[in-house]
Order: sequence, then structure tokens, then C-alpha cells
Amino acid sequence: MRILPLSSDSMGARSMATLVETKDLRIMIDPGVALGPSRYGLPPHPKEWERMEAHWREIVRQAHKADLLIVTHYHYDHHNPWEGLEIYEGKRVLVKDPKRNINQSQRGRASFFLKQIEGIANVEIADGRSFREGDTIIEFSEPVFHGTNSKLGYVIEVFIREGEDSFLFTSDVEGPSLDDQARFVLEKKPKVVMVDGPMTYMLGYRYSRASLDASIRNLSSILDAVETLVIDHHLLRDLEWSKRIESVLNKGREVKKKVITSNELVDKPLEMLEAKRKELYELYPVDESEMREWKFED
Repeated sequence: MRILPLSSDSMGARSMATLVETKDLRIMIDPGVALGPSRYGLPPHPKEWERMEAHWREIVRQAHKADLLIVTHYHYDHHNPWEGLEIYEGKRVLVKDPKRNINQSQRGRASFFLKQIEGIANVEIADGRSFREGDTIIEFSEPVFHGTNSKLGYVIEVFIREGEDSFLFTSDVEGPSLDDQARFVLEKKPKVVMVDGPMTYMLGYRYSRASLDASIRNLSSILDAVETLVIDHHLLRDLEWSKRIESVLNKGREVKKKVITSNELVDKPLEMLEAKRKELYELYPVDESEMREWKFED
């Protein structure tokens, strides 16, 4: 099994786009990428735009060669309903249920997206289901909260197994701070898990200290069950991310298990462009004519 992150916050853009290759299938999970519309009161820097566009080109290139595409929820950093729709043509597409366990915003986005690929893709609802192709088994969790409650909707987690190899993708659990979000990981005990870490860049505003403490406990439990913990996405929008999960990093060293970010999985440098947006504007001043607005939230 080969696990290839194509875009992530540790690689310079908002995304968890990941390609998983087994001898039976090339599986693309969440083919989308986005930018933070405002950070430190600043719009995305041109270097962030360049990175996002480069990542999108690579996502499209790899998705064209995929056999199966998965959309775990309908935020725009996890799917793109406007561009590159040809990647879905003739493909089997497994999606989060667009009508059940979904908030109003994602319900509308799901409807629009599915109309866009209607007639060109073979779409199936994935929530709580299992699929098999040869020796490759794909299992989906029941929907869990995107974060600590239903305000941002729900996501589905993805488990892929091929023989002795296994990988689990939590999608946007923002922690996980809830036992319900961690349960699927602890049940499946994958060799490698990719987790959307706690949303600490909004600590004290939209993310509480209690949620962070719960996330630390659950991440520690997950570390007992896996060989490699890949942690990224919301957590990597915080320049102090490693301090926030210091006890998890320390435990990884003690028990000789890997705790890494997505960029390390593909041997690329850590480039937290959104978290360093203020610094980017200081190092590379921008004329107003060069500034573009990213108008969509995730």
C-alpha cells in the first residue's frame, strides 16, 4: 500500500487530499484544496495562491488516474464543485450521504456538487458501508461531527485494508475531541492513521481548552493502537502546533512510534503558509493590484 498526501496545511494549503494505491485500486480521498479567506486580517498572499493552484493541478493529474474517488464531506477544501469535474467521469464515487446527518450549508453544497457530476459519475452513498475490490477492503464509519458539535455538519471516516497493510483517514474531526470520533480508529487499529488535529488556532474562540485536553487524551489512546500517526490540517494552522500536542509527541518518542505531519510522509519541507501569512506579507510586499480575495470558507 502506498499513501501519498497531495496537499495539506503542512504543505502550504488547506487540504487533506490523499491518494492511496493498492494492487487493486488507486483511491483518491477528498480531491479539493482551498485557502483561508482571512488570517490576521489579511487575504491570501500570492505565494499561497501559487501553492494552491500547483496542488490543484497535481490533484487533478492524480485523480484522472484514480479508479475510485471518495468525498467525506462537502467543504470546499475537500471537494471542488466548479473545476476539474472531468476527474469524476466514468468513475465510481463514494460520498457522504447528502441528505442525512448533514447541516443546511453542506446539504446545499452537496446538492449542487452532485448535480454537477450527475450523468458522468457512478455515485454511491458510503456512510457506514463496506466495499471490496480484490484484496482491498474499504470501510466507512457512521457520520461523526465535523468538530465538537453538529454546527459544521458531519464527516465520514475511511478505513482501507490490503492484506497486512492498513490506513485510516479521519477527515475533519478537529481533534478528535469526542470519543465517538476516536472509536472507529481504535476499533480498526490501522498501521497508519491520518488525523485532522485539534483546531488550536482558534483556541479560546471557537475551540475550547476542554476540547484540546480531550483531543490530547484521544490522540494518546490512538497512538497505542497504530504504528504511525499523521496529524495535520486544522492543527497546522497554528505556529505553536507542536507545543499544543507536546505530550503526544513525547509519548511517540517514548514508545518508538512515529508522530509526523503529512509533508514528512512524502519527504517535503514543512511550509505552513497560512500560519505565516503575516510574515509572507512582510517578506514579500504586495501591491493592491496583486491581491486576490478567496471568498469561500471551507
